[in-house]
Amino acid sequence: MRSLGRSLVREIAREVVGEPLASKIWKRLEVIGDIAVLRKPVDFELGLEVYRKLAVEVMKRLPYVKSVWLATSPVSGSYRVRELVHLAGEVRSETVYREHGCLFRVDIARVYVSPALNYEHIRIAKLVRPGEEIFNMFAGAGLFSVIIAKHSKPRRVVSVDINPDAYRYMVENIKLNRVSDIVVPVLADSREIARSYTNHFDRVIMPLPELAYEYFEDAVVSLKNAGVVHVYDFVTASSKNEAILRARNPYMGKCESMGVRARVLGSRVVRSVGPRYYQVVLDLHLEKKTS
Repeated sequence: MRSLGRSLVREIAREVVGEPLASKIWKRLEVIGDIAVLRKPVDFELGLEVYRKLAVEVMKRLPYVKSVWLATSPVSGSYRVRELVHLAGEVRSETVYREHGCLFRVDIARVYVSPALNYEHIRIAKLVRPGEEIFNMFAGAGLFSVIIAKHSKPRRVVSVDINPDAYRYMVENIKLNRVSDIVVPVLADSREIARSYTNHFDRVIMPLPELAYEYFEDAVVSLKNAGVVHVYDFVTASSKNEAILRARNPYMGKCESMGVRARVLGSRVVRSVGPRYYQVVLDLHLEKKTS
């Protein structure tokens, strides 16, 4: 998986449409395996023929790219997918790519995949201690789960997603990377699984910002009397520092209302997703009150 800076997109755009329009081209071109995805800005319209010219130039500059798509909508819905339009190259949305020494098969039209989480995948894996029981509440095609299984020594990773296509690719990726003895794929609503694993897990991963706060209590229920929850959420703020502070407050308040002692082990801005809009991760160590 590769994530490319906007400089390449704008360099090509200057040649195709000129500087005024080039300055409005979306900030990033994503390359996943041998597929490139251009993201369409929401604040202006540019004809498909222009994007097709851009796509052709991308394929010329990046010969390993075999197909180029335009994302015409943000990620949305319980299955976390976005609308795509084919621009150039092979008419296929499935690809295989490497990340941190692991192979993944995905379909960008059916499963959410983001190069922006590349660092987070390995960062979390390095935090895992030998023998941990881990709950990945929104696993997608299994990236967090597989990378953790390959780069650390957990006892088990229960890997859950409600999207049947994501589950199908997750099962394949578990086999592809030979971690079937560690990663347990589950097709379900993670809330149901959380309630069936009360006080069970050492660590919970919540990489779905749209549902993080709503499902946070379920994550706590599934956690042992003491453990770690990694929360990913979206925050509106005027700066990165403010974003981190704004992200902390709701979860610290929720913990207080639940009678759970919370300590922030770490926090960082994962990426900027729009003007004054950030994705933030909180690493929370939680201790439940015992009677």
